[in-house]
Amino acid sequence: MATQKTIGWGVALSLGLWGLLSLPSAAADNVLLRYRGFGRTVPVTELAELAETGEPPQRLAALLRTAGQDPADLQRILNAEAGATPTALDRTLNSLPGEWVLDQLGTAIYPPSGQASRQALRSALVASAQDDNRVTLLEVLENYPGNQVVVNGNRLEDAYRQFQALTRAGRGWLF
Repeated sequence: MATQKTIGWGVALSLGLWGLLSLPSAAADNVLLRYRGFGRTVPVTELAELAETGEPPQRLAALLRTAGQDPADLQRILNAEAGATPTALDRTLNSLPGEWVLDQLGTAIYPPSGQASRQALRSALVASAQDDNRVTLLEVLENYPGNQVVVNGNRLEDAYRQFQALTRAGRGWLF
């Protein structure tokens, strides 16, 4: 028979876990966007504006112009979708092929410290699939843990293409 003390600890633990789960998660507010040796920190909201409207805000437009990048290309990459359920995506990203894909994506999207890149990407990818069983690069940046994420624009499209290939290959048996 459980004692009142044991029940009290159980209730306290349950309330504590509920409180932690209900706190807003820390997600990236800023992206250090790098292209061909040029770099500038831009708010994730500016990338969201470009993704939605096709028009980059002034700070982002200046960086893209300096780097010789077409805003329409970045808009396309930010909105490109890959379908995956969160459960299957988590399972796949914890496998050997999934870790390889995380390493490839990690050359394009990584924390400023360079530490725990796989874990941060896995977390952002799975969180992005939570609501609608799809992942876009913009969602990954919005869900990336920490207050800043580095994006190497020179590697971005290739890395994201590899992620999309993994999700297409897994359709029907992984996702």
